[in-house]
Amino acid sequence: MSGHSKWATTKHKKAVIDAKRGKMFAKLIKNIEVAARTGGGDPAGNPTLYDAIQKAKKSSVPNNNIDNAVKRGSGLEAGGADWQTIMYEGYGPNGVALLIECLTDNRNRAATEVRTALTRNGGTFADAGSVSYLFNRKGVIIVPAEGISEDDLMLAVLDAGAEEINNLGESFEIVSEPTDLVAVRTALQEANIEYDSADSSLLPTMNVEVDEEAARKVLKLVDALDDCDDVQEVYTNADISDDVLAAIDA
Repeated sequence: MSGHSKWATTKHKKAVIDAKRGKMFAKLIKNIEVAARTGGGDPAGNPTLYDAIQKAKKSSVPNNNIDNAVKRGSGLEAGGADWQTIMYEGYGPNGVALLIECLTDNRNRAATEVRTALTRNGGTFADAGSVSYLFNRKGVIIVPAEGISEDDLMLAVLDAGAEEINNLGESFEIVSEPTDLVAVRTALQEANIEYDSADSSLLPTMNVEVDEEAARKVLKLVDALDDCDDVQEVYTNADISDDVLAAIDA
């Protein structure tokens, strides 16, 4: 079991109770705006928007904020920014690979923020293409483990295109091709199985195992990047074991 997935779940749980909730809300709202602009303001015909709204609701973003973001994104209301997606590549402590996904209306500001966070926390920028080949785009759905077995879950999603199911302890991670994400999510809904999030994500093809000292440095760097207003997601191939995570949490 790769520590990446366990860590992804830990991040998800942390986000819900995070003291920086306002910053998290802003990132979720931004996702909704972009999804509405790209695929239209009707969630029924825009799966990306549907998932962005569901994620925001599960994180307690007020409905009014969600509605306004959809209106701005779809052009029904003024004030939407011209968001651009930029992917930066870098290395962290112990040669850990980093992909930093930004959604910004100011490329220079985003680059400066990311560079500052990297250099202050033991990271460096990498040339385009030198890191991205270590990751594959996948559909990832997180399902709370309470009240459901892995067999039940497999039965519900296998025919819909799920490639693997990972037991993360308090939740399950379902991995699929990005093109099968909607089908797998729909299969869960039809089986009345609750899920926490459904996202297109980047998963590492090769992990770098890190000890407690290196893990602390990597987590500090990722937190610093997460704190940047323009950064939406940080992906890493750090393999942080459950024991190391437990030691850090303690």
